[in-house]
Amino acid sequence: MRIILLGAPGSGKGTQATMLSEKLNIPHISTGDIFRSNIKGGTELGIKAKEFIDKGALVPDELTIDIIKDRLKQEDCKNGFILDGFPRTIPQADFLDDALRAMGIKLDAALNIDVADNEIIKRMSGRRVCPNCGASYHLIFKPTKLDGICDSCNSGVIQRDDDREDTVLNRLKTYHSQTEPLIEYYSKKGIVKTAKGKDEVAHTSEEVLKVLGI
Repeated sequence: MRIILLGAPGSGKGTQATMLSEKLNIPHISTGDIFRSNIKGGTELGIKAKEFIDKGALVPDELTIDIIKDRLKQEDCKNGFILDGFPRTIPQADFLDDALRAMGIKLDAALNIDVADNEIIKRMSGRRVCPNCGASYHLIFKPTKLDGICDSCNSGVIQRDDDREDTVLNRLKTYHSQTEPLIEYYSKKGIVKTAKGKDEVAHTSEEVLKVLGI
């Protein structure tokens, strides 16, 4: 299957992508990972991308598409892939459509993980991490045994800036204005499959497999 992932930040896309990747034996392609891999490998595309990233600028859509096309040509993508993190806007979706068409690739599904904003705020603002050993926790779903103290190394846990409620609200605002329109975009193509995000990861996974017919 050839799948694009849709959904707000904090909706659990990455977790479901990992599950699908293992079940279908197809790669989970994160644009962030592709950039890092190309930069680390010193490829021509990676060098170009690094110039923008080092300046704190967004990598242009045309360059991102070139990097994605290069990744999709690799052997492990011949039976399918899960694309995560691109497209994020309608113009990017148009770029991707043109690129896939030129490569003779047809998408099977745009998988939308649907989670209400208030649930996402609860999920993300409750996250805590240990800056010492990297262990992750959640105030509601996975609390530390001792309040604010890492179970593994006894260091104090922290809330990352990305998980602060005001940051989460800003990310959701950007999602609704720029990325959510992709649901209608791919609905018109008849490939949107919507799975309701549940409190339990396993229940969400069951829903995902059901809507994809797996």
